[in-house]
Amino acid sequence: MAGRFDPRPTRTTVRGGHVGVPPGAAAGIPRQAAAPPRARRWAPDGPLDLGLVLGPLRRGPADPTFRATADGSVWRASRTPAGPGTLRVRAYGGEVLGEAWGPGAEWLLDRLPELLGAADDPDAFVPRHRVVALARHRRPGLRLTRTGLVLESLIPSVLEQKVTTDEAYRAWRLLVRRFGEPAPGPAGAGERPMWVMPAPRTWALIPSWEWHRAGVDDKRASTVLRAVRVAARLEQAVGMPAVEARARLEVVPGIGPWTSAEVVQRSHGAADAVTVGDLHLPGIVGWALAGDRDADDAEMLRLLEPYAGQRHRAARLILLSGRTPARRAPKMYRVDIGLL
Repeated sequence: MAGRFDPRPTRTTVRGGHVGVPPGAAAGIPRQAAAPPRARRWAPDGPLDLGLVLGPLRRGPADPTFRATADGSVWRASRTPAGPGTLRVRAYGGEVLGEAWGPGAEWLLDRLPELLGAADDPDAFVPRHRVVALARHRRPGLRLTRTGLVLESLIPSVLEQKVTTDEAYRAWRLLVRRFGEPAPGPAGAGERPMWVMPAPRTWALIPSWEWHRAGVDDKRASTVLRAVRVAARLEQAVGMPAVEARARLEVVPGIGPWTSAEVVQRSHGAADAVTVGDLHLPGIVGWALAGDRDADDAEMLRLLEPYAGQRHRAARLILLSGRTPARRAPKMYRVDIGLL
């Protein structure tokens, strides 16, 4: 995910990394569709790497709502304000072709440019460290996505609180497949169908034992339940500046600065929403910029001060550089509460 470098797969590096979108003729989605898709073409005004732009939206390699296929396409299944929809995006010849199915098709196509970083301004970023400058030079197609959807980033972010990457991704995968619905169009068919995440009411009706089976403790499950009860108010935050949106999210008990930053990075394309409270990120930033693997949040923010207004972009470039300190402690011990 970072060129020739091979950083350890922490949750932070996975999120900040690059989803491979390989060229080729074969695809992992059936070609036939029950109904023809709606389509839109869009020409970006600069380099665009679909794997870099859309990669942070994938929650693990088996995410049922996200898939990169061998024909160079990226597929997403989303629950939009207009209903469920499936979006297929493919770049070729300096253009991007978006195809969409389902009730949410028009909504997804209307926001295709913003999803691919049209509202982002990469030229506003000025590298001030060699590591950052080199990473930017190697990744000219990096843009910050803006999904315009809060809940689809909030719920998996809550599931990722205080647990290992594998536990969080497993919980998201099991719950979406168990309580979601098949993605509209060809993505919802075949041997490996894609799924649209559950509606807010469905999340609220998930029995306690199903959360337990998915390995989600009561604290995280309760936070999701509190959030979906005010889902409409939280979705309204997409029309606010990122700072105000974070304040609204953090009104919900169980949602703190770490979670709100992870959400607005995706829903708003917030270039300055640096993640604090992460287990690995301060040490990675400290190591890359100052050789300090023991940096804490305060030190990380001090090191990122030269990038005020663009601190999230700087952190992503550092993650993509592959300059991470060697592991010196065992991985976090995984406890599957579903077996208790």
